[in-house]
Amino acid sequence: MTDSVLYEAPGPRARRRARYASVVTALVLLAVLAWAIHRFAAEGEFAYDKWGALVDPTNENFSALWTLLGGGLANTLMAAGWSILLSLVLGTLLALTRITAAAWYRWAVVGVIELLRGTPVVVLIFFSAQALPALGLDLPLMWGLVVGLTAYNCVIIAEIVRAGIAAIPTGQSEAAYAVGMRRHQVMFSVLLPQAFRAMLPALISQLVVVLKDTSLGFTISYPEFVQRGEIAIENLGNQIQVYLVVAVVFILINYTLSRVAVHTERALSRGRKSSAAREPASAATTGD
Repeated sequence: MTDSVLYEAPGPRARRRARYASVVTALVLLAVLAWAIHRFAAEGEFAYDKWGALVDPTNENFSALWTLLGGGLANTLMAAGWSILLSLVLGTLLALTRITAAAWYRWAVVGVIELLRGTPVVVLIFFSAQALPALGLDLPLMWGLVVGLTAYNCVIIAEIVRAGIAAIPTGQSEAAYAVGMRRHQVMFSVLLPQAFRAMLPALISQLVVVLKDTSLGFTISYPEFVQRGEIAIENLGNQIQVYLVVAVVFILINYTLSRVAVHTERALSRGRKSSAAREPASAATTGD
């Protein structure tokens, strides 16, 4: 067993206590789950009339229900897709502007970032939905949600990207300048690619937040996934079942995004390792 540099490795007694705590926690969770299942069964939540419209294709409400939910999911993914794209682009531009801004106007960039970051996202969504028509922009309701989500998340992504660039050793940019690269070449060819690789887990986590925040579209009556689920509940009266299905769908989508992030990070790490292995080999060949 190798000693940890960051913390003292637990001894036999500490490991034994950790195992006991894990077993007790698992038993408590199983007991709570068993109690919940028992209560649901006692209340008739597993009855066919509660689940039939969701799981039985022969049910008279199955097709209409999934058409309703499918349309809501499509609206959610569309709003999330536009919000993610715009947040990444605008967030990157904000980060670059804050880094390269002169002192006389940097305060304005920082002020915009802090203002949007400190405003609740639901307020930004509601304000955007009201402000766009007032400005004479007759856009679909989806854009009120997209603008609000973009305004909030682009500044979060800007701070993530800025932190990633700041974490890169200064020797990287110094070496790039030494070989004659210009400032924009250093930023886009050297610093930004490394920053995105380093901050990829944080960026993916923020994209998951964007997807979940689309559920706030109910504040402006946007027909997203959760709002369509509420319509189904009003007609079928199966609140727990519909919300459980909605939650499972969101979990699957977010889990897929997380796995894509992990896979991408591993692929990039393998690429860096292979490049580092090839460089000494090519240097040795040149020397011979």
